[in-house]
Amino acid sequence: SLHDALPILSDIAARCTVFTPFLSEYTYRVIDYIKEKYSDEPEYLWEKFPDNAVFRNKNNQKWYAAILTVQRGKVGLEGDGKCEVIDLKGPLEKLAALIDNKNFLPGYHMNKKHWYTIRLDGSVNLDEIFKHIDSSYDTVN
Repeated sequence: SLHDALPILSDIAARCTVFTPFLSEYTYRVIDYIKEKYSDEPEYLWEKFPDNAVFRNKNNQKWYAAILTVQRGKVGLEGDGKCEVIDLKGPLEKLAALIDNKNFLPGYHMNKKHWYTIRLDGSVNLDEIFKHIDSSYDTVN
């Protein structure tokens, strides 16, 4: 009967469904880069915010990247809805020159003296984002 089949179908669905909290292919390319280069997996720390993840340096447990889903208006974009951003850590002396409030924004929900935000919407190309991830990793290492 269908009633007997429900637990089996639920089990199959759970095993076949991949948790995909993000919408942007761009975001998944960033995650893949971090996994391949540093062997770090995203950590989903907040039950209320399943579409936010952090990456930590294995040696010292310090965060070097956070991927966050935010309201578009919070990061200077027009229109309703959400977008994905990456927060990265930068050296204090370079941050002021880097922040242009267009491609590089003050750290969203982070200490703005040490963190900056890049939208993951194609406004900054992937190779440049990868360099910034590497720099952030080196900053906390």
